[in-house]
Amino acid sequence: MNYDDRQHLVYARARALTPERLTEWLRVFARHAPERRPLAVLDLGSGTGRFTPELAAEFGGPVWGVEPSDHMRAGAEQHAPHPAVTYLAGSATAIPLPDASCDLVLVFLVLHHVRDHATAAAEIARVLRPGGRVLIRSLFPDRMPELPWYSYFPGARDIDEQVFPRMDPLLETFAAAGLRFVTVDRVQERIADSLADYEVRLKLRGSSTFERLTELEIVEGFDALEAAVRAERRPRPVEEESDLLVLARA
Repeated sequence: MNYDDRQHLVYARARALTPERLTEWLRVFARHAPERRPLAVLDLGSGTGRFTPELAAEFGGPVWGVEPSDHMRAGAEQHAPHPAVTYLAGSATAIPLPDASCDLVLVFLVLHHVRDHATAAAEIARVLRPGGRVLIRSLFPDRMPELPWYSYFPGARDIDEQVFPRMDPLLETFAAAGLRFVTVDRVQERIADSLADYEVRLKLRGSSTFERLTELEIVEGFDALEAAVRAERRPRPVEEESDLLVLARA
């Protein structure tokens, strides 16, 4: 997925986190991070920097945001600066950091864009210090949650099941690189205060899955969602479940 084509124009707004969601994710990250402080953190696939400066504030830094998209990285440098943060060009298979330079690596909705998981696992293990942790937020088709938008865009689930990595092969790949399984944390988060708010966010088409849907599927999906919004008499929060895979280096 080339985020320099269109996604960088909408990503920051479409994937923006409320202060409450950001605080909750930081709590989850801290729960699984090494206890010592400060921590040197790699935000791998940092995008527009929605987590990067907050990781520095939470863990003390330094924090490196590594992102292959020039436009996404430029947006982060402009809108998410922090004195302890450095944004770098790079990718999961070519991390521009020295060996054993990081205590914590965050890989948030990134691995489905990485073709060579074995090389990525080796690179992550290379930059991670002994006792360090890897936090991987992803969908896993073998434990796929029922995301709210699948009700309106059923083709999106089919795409996600094909695109996202399965848990068992992924664990084998990372284990071969020296990264052992710790746990999978199932996180419940509120992603919109109402179905109408959810519709507004989805219409920005910030998920890369939209790039793989046909225009007919997109039109029909939004028609169905708009009908559901009109039928909603009492606004209710929209929530979804997320998986965070935790790995450790011995």
